Amino acid sequence: MSMPFYVSPEQLIKDRAEFAQKGIARGRSMVAAIYDRGVLLVAENPSASLYKISEIYDRIAFAGVGKYNEFDRLREAGIRWADGTGFTYSREDVDARALANYYAQHLGDMFTEGQKPLEVEILVAQLGSSLRPTKLYRIAYEGTIADEPRFAILGGDAETIMARFAEADETVQPLARTLKDAVAALAGPERTLPTSDLEVGILEDRGNRRTFVRLTDQQIDELLS
Repeated sequence: MSMPFYVSPEQLIKDRAEFAQKGIARGRSMVAAIYDRGVLLVAENPSASLYKISEIYDRIAFAGVGKYNEFDRLREAGIRWADGTGFTYSREDVDARALANYYAQHLGDMFTEGQKPLEVEILVAQLGSSLRPTKLYRIAYEGTIADEPRFAILGGDAETIMARFAEADETVQPLARTLKDAVAALAGPERTLPTSDLEVGILEDRGNRRTFVRLTDQQIDELLS
């Protein structure tokens, strides 16, 4: 009877982390930033129907990078969690911190106990209200949560994009300026991203319950012009 090869726990965790990081790096990056009236989410995404940015609940948005079918399943699970929590208790009890913890537990379990880690990095954004502040929570493939104070970068080229965006946008700005800086950071000095390759969503209070809006190509052009 043959014995299985022994792999130390340290090596196993390292191999799983490298596997997840390579999968995330193959996808395109995205930027989330707080602007003067809400939250902006910008992703490089040439697809017109496979969304990286979506609404989860009244004042909460979701974004993901990496393997699409994996982060889309997380999006659907988050919607079910939010709907169930709001129905069982009240809509005010649904908040981004609790949702981020829910995602972190699932990603952490998959990283340590699943057959393979999920090749995703996700973001939960919350528009502030009289009860809660505006928040950006970035959740990594192994379940680590980062509470980002002003902006978050997701994807394989995150460090380079973060340096570009931080240099261009040092304070909270209006939507048009924030969008220009985000697109410039994603594109870099050697590329120009066409509007058709951009997916843009915002969380902004417009006087009704729902705050999420997905911007059209025309609206993006007007803000960038």
